[in-house]
Amino acid sequence: MSVTPVVSEVDSPNQKITIPPLLGASVTELTAWVQQQGQPGYRGKQLHDWIYNKGVRSLADISVFPKQWRAEVAEIPIGRSTIHYRSVAPDGTVKYLLKLSDGFIIETVGIPTEKRLTVCISTQVGCPMACDFCATGKGGYKRNLAHHEIIDQVLTVQEDFQQRVSHIVFMGMGEPLLNTDNVLAAIKSLNQDVGIGQRNMTVSTVGIRDRIRQFAQNKLQVTLAVSLHASNQTLREKLIPSAHPYKIEDLLTECREYVEITGRRVSFEYILLAGVNNLPEHASELAKRLRGFQSHVNLIPYNPISEVDYKRPNRDQIQAFVKVLKQHHIAVSVRYSRGLEADAACGQLRADKQ
Repeated sequence: MSVTPVVSEVDSPNQKITIPPLLGASVTELTAWVQQQGQPGYRGKQLHDWIYNKGVRSLADISVFPKQWRAEVAEIPIGRSTIHYRSVAPDGTVKYLLKLSDGFIIETVGIPTEKRLTVCISTQVGCPMACDFCATGKGGYKRNLAHHEIIDQVLTVQEDFQQRVSHIVFMGMGEPLLNTDNVLAAIKSLNQDVGIGQRNMTVSTVGIRDRIRQFAQNKLQVTLAVSLHASNQTLREKLIPSAHPYKIEDLLTECREYVEITGRRVSFEYILLAGVNNLPEHASELAKRLRGFQSHVNLIPYNPISEVDYKRPNRDQIQAFVKVLKQHHIAVSVRYSRGLEADAACGQLRADKQ
C-alpha cells in the first residue's frame, strides 16, 4: 500500500509496523495485509467489502472479524473524514465541509438528478491557481490531498444520499494536475474498488505546462476538461494570473496531443463574465482557435462571489455567444450550475463555516 501522511503504529509479534490508512488499498493489498497480521487471506475480501461497500469507519466495527483481533487493530486508521458542516440547496444539491485528520477542511458537493448522482470532489486543500473569479483561489493553498482523502469524499456522499454515486468530477478545490500521483491513484481505486466507470469521471485543469501531455500517457478513459475562460492570452492572464508563463497557443497544442494519444475529445470550460469575455468577438476568436479540434465547449454563466464585482450575462447574451460558436461548427452547451443558493456552485467553493 502506498504511504500517505496519516499513519498508525501497532505491535506485531516480530516488529512494530507502520500502517497507512487502509482506504485506497485494493483487495490484493488488503489480503496481503491481513495475512501479515496472522489472519486468513479471505479476511482481505471481507475487509475490502466493509471499507468500500459498507463504509465502515473503524476496524473495531467489522463484526465478522474476531473480537480479539478487532481490539488489537482498532487504532489502525481506515482514512475517513468527518462531516463538519452540511448545507442543502433548494434544488437538492448538498455541499459538505469535511474535516480531515489534521484539522484542515475541504469541500465536496453531491449533485443529484433523476437518473444519476454526481460528486464534485476536491484534490487540494485550497488552490494555488488564484483565478480572479473563483472563491476557492481567494483562500490560498495549504497542501495536496492524499489519495484516500480523495476517495473518502465519494464514499461520504454515497453514504449520505444512500445512493450509489454514478459520476465524478474533479472540479472542487485545487488543481488536479498539481497532485497527479494521488489523483491517478484515486481514479484507479474509484474505478476498481468503488466500481465507477472511468468514462463517468471528468478531471478539470487550468492547464499546467507539460502536465496534460504526461496525463495523456496513462491513456485513461476519463474526460479531460480544460478551464480556458478566455479567447486570447491577454484576457486569460487577467482572469487567471498563473497562466502568464503558459501561452494559450501552447496549451491548445498540448490539448491536441492529448486527443491524439488518448482518442478522447477535450472539453473546454468557459465561464461567461458579462462585458469581460462574453462578447460576440470573443466567441469568434474562440471558434477560430478551436476549429478542427475534437472538442466540446461548456459555457458556464458566472456564479457570483462577494470578493469581486463580475456579473452574470443575461440569457440573450449567452445565446448570442452560443449562436456564434454554432455558426463556426463548434460543439457547445450551456451548463447552468446547481447549488447556487448553498455557495456550492462552480467557482463558489470555500470553507467559510470553519
